[in-house]
Amino acid sequence: MNAIEIALLSVGTVSLLVITWRVSLKAGRYHGAYRFFSFESILILVLLNWRYWFDEPFSWHQLVSWVLLIGSIVQAVEGFRLLRVVGKPEGQFENTTLLVKVGAYRYIRHPLYASLILLGFGVLFKQLSGIGALLALVNVGAILATARREEKEMVDRFGSEYTTYMQETKMFIPHIY
Repeated sequence: MNAIEIALLSVGTVSLLVITWRVSLKAGRYHGAYRFFSFESILILVLLNWRYWFDEPFSWHQLVSWVLLIGSIVQAVEGFRLLRVVGKPEGQFENTTLLVKVGAYRYIRHPLYASLILLGFGVLFKQLSGIGALLALVNVGAILATARREEKEMVDRFGSEYTTYMQETKMFIPHIY
């Protein structure tokens, strides 16, 4: 990494820490601590791979990358829309007053986290490398830990309705996991 990339990493890391503190930890939603590591690993992946974003545009790894990145965007947009429209949040989008079980949430419990997994792998495929693969795995591990912690919070918030929802849906991949 060059000096500009290190500066961007430093500013990005501090920004993520501040946001994590203000949005999650201060409010007692501890899943944000795990989510920080997902965002951080994606930030590092982007900084490592930005130079290769448009190299060899029709190579297999670039095509896979674009499919994953577009899938990530679609999942994120749909997830946020459903939380806003159906979940009726109080303040932040995470503070839904109703459990969302329609659209993407009908098939998986965590479309927004699934979008982060797709994003991480989409950036990895821009320029495959060992360190990139390790960062993508850190992202998956952090998202898995985030989802598990958040599910405990959701059971506390929604009770048996969320427990039943967990039995009816998968975490990230419909009908699989």
